[in-house]
Amino acid sequence: MGIRYADEREIRLQALRSRVSGNYGFVSEAMTRRLLAELDRIQPDAVQLHNLHSHNCNLALLFSYLREKQIRVFWTFHDCWAFTGCCTHYALSGCEQWKSGCISCPQRRSFSWFRDRSAALWQAKREMVRGLDLTLIAPSDWMLRQIRASFLREFPARLIPNGIDLTVFRPLESDLRARYGIGSDFLILGVAFDWGRRKGLDVFIELARRLGEGFRILLVGIDEKQRRSLPEQIISVRRTADRRELAELYSAADVFLNPTREDTFPTVNLEALACGTPVVTFDAGGSPEAVTEGCGAVVPTDDLDALERTLRHFRAARPCSAEACAARAAAFDKNLSYRHYLELYQEPRS
Repeated sequence: MGIRYADEREIRLQALRSRVSGNYGFVSEAMTRRLLAELDRIQPDAVQLHNLHSHNCNLALLFSYLREKQIRVFWTFHDCWAFTGCCTHYALSGCEQWKSGCISCPQRRSFSWFRDRSAALWQAKREMVRGLDLTLIAPSDWMLRQIRASFLREFPARLIPNGIDLTVFRPLESDLRARYGIGSDFLILGVAFDWGRRKGLDVFIELARRLGEGFRILLVGIDEKQRRSLPEQIISVRRTADRRELAELYSAADVFLNPTREDTFPTVNLEALACGTPVVTFDAGGSPEAVTEGCGAVVPTDDLDALERTLRHFRAARPCSAEACAARAAAFDKNLSYRHYLELYQEPRS
């Protein structure tokens, strides 16, 4: 059962407040008090947190409450925002200030129009977790290393990878190749819902120029503005009708390409593998961790020559089998992930 304590209008208003004040993560007082009232009613022994940066939560109020009530807290990090001043990732900006204290944030304009409050926000986040019974959960080894290099290093941290539904994501037959006129061409699939430089849209555009005949690229999640800028060799899909259609696309592809430059542990890699499709990805963040020998390849980030060679090799040699890909994906069954969480919750307090 879900309980909604904020509506979209309120959230948009708080996002505007954050943009103006730069106080990202420390607005949204009224809706947070409604959340705390629900917690008072439920009286939980433990609270599981995920992302808290959608402008619907005031961190100071929430963590003060959790500390006062001595509630056990588990916090899963799907990005890096919890231990930076503002940003969710920092690889593209090449910034490592988060390790010792953010200041003069190179990404500030992505979070505030007027003020750089990264130093104050970094310090506020550091202070708000003091005295909590807090366990951190990382979906990838990469994220675990980031946590241990941050001001959160004093708290226990566990690795629990993301899980996927293997009853949905599995090899499926479809008419998608005929529908999109792909035929027997080598199909390279990309899936994202925030396409841009971070997700490597420019990489697909360059590959379309380089690869030539015998290759086709299909991208899912492209909006109308982006579609108009794509070369004709790229097929674009705004969105899929449902998860089954997405699984059919994965299954129809010869390779799933994820040229992400910043990522924690992308579930799209797992979904593709579960559909029997090998994954080629940049060596960025936690993206390579799903890929093992026989089910894909990892290429140095931004090495387009190496990426082109890899894709041509995959077309010529077909080095990966659908069986190997599906076997690798079995390690990320959502039921295994659920079990690991339940086992963690049942451990005695430290």
